[in-house]
Amino acid sequence: MSYEKALDHLSRDDRFKATVYAMNTLLIHKGIYTQKEFQQLFVEWAMKHQRKPSKGIRQANEASA
Repeated sequence: MSYEKALDHLSRDDRFKATVYAMNTLLIHKGIYTQKEFQQLFVEWAMKHQRKPSKGIRQANEASA
């Protein structure tokens, strides 16, 4: 499959996911960072954002109060 066909085939969300996958894979293979470092930062981000409600959720909660 060509790059152009892949772009046509994927949704906008899937194109973003494919971009992140490709970039992370390349950076790991180039030795810029390790899989372990990536996973650590991923978990760190998830923990930070788990504690804070997103603006959309906060606004919905304020509207219902």
